[in-house]
Amino acid sequence: MKHNSRYNKNRVKNIKSSRIKILFIIIVAFVVGDSILMAVKFSESKQAILMFNINKEISLESSGEENTNNENELNSKLSSLENDPVADDIAFVEKYLDQQRKGQMPDGADGKKVVYLTFDDGPSVTVTPLILDTLKAENVHATFFVVGKAVDESNATKNLIRREVEEGNAIGNHTYTHNYKYLYPNRTVNVDNVMVSINKTNKSLKNILGDDFQTRAIRFPGGHMSWKGMKTLDAVIKEKDYHQIDWNALIKDAEGVPKNAEQLKQELIKTIQGRQKAVVLMHDTYGKVETAKALPEIIKYLKEQGYEFRTMK
Repeated sequence: MKHNSRYNKNRVKNIKSSRIKILFIIIVAFVVGDSILMAVKFSESKQAILMFNINKEISLESSGEENTNNENELNSKLSSLENDPVADDIAFVEKYLDQQRKGQMPDGADGKKVVYLTFDDGPSVTVTPLILDTLKAENVHATFFVVGKAVDESNATKNLIRREVEEGNAIGNHTYTHNYKYLYPNRTVNVDNVMVSINKTNKSLKNILGDDFQTRAIRFPGGHMSWKGMKTLDAVIKEKDYHQIDWNALIKDAEGVPKNAEQLKQELIKTIQGRQKAVVLMHDTYGKVETAKALPEIIKYLKEQGYEFRTMK
């Protein structure tokens, strides 16, 4: 009996020991398996993070390359405009208009008919795109005398400035605010205020087109002939190699009662008569939709009259 009792105790002890070993093996296997799984997941996560960073870098590089390409393309366009075959020296046009105004025979009166389409007071998101669409469709170019405040209005207006340059048009400075009281108090020019306004507009244009951009073309709001004390200002802008441009033909889209497209065209026909070199005043600011509507017929008429379309630089 004692032998059987000892045998049974040893058997129970062996069974418990075996169970403990099995349980230990199971726990070890579970821990090892879980560690392997966690390691796999960590590895996958690390790879995912790495791929995300790589893709992000590629995306940033692509975006940077795209921005650089766009900037290089614009700079290339600006550079090509320096030798633009359809652009005349602004100093030549200034002298021509001045001699003509004085009743003299202009030096450039060679019998060749040239027209310079000019647009003031823009850009505007409602009219300027229509003007640009027509110019592009008709394969002609114009000179835009822009107002700095309108340029800075929004990203859309800044993009219009880029588009004007990219499509081969010229840019002139029309001051920053177009505010007569600020520029010409008591109808007499304030030279300091005008130069501050011109410089501010130049800065706005450089912010969009790059530091290499420059324009020598100035058009004073209301025209040069409208204000007193301009000789002092003339000396200042001459020293800085700026050249002021008025006009010798216009469609009267900013004068008198509002006119429809046909009436605007007729005003152009009246005022351009006898002009070998015609600088045409028009506007692309807000409210000038009839100007945009008239432009295709104006261009058609000028082509029929044998005019060559040129810009000023």
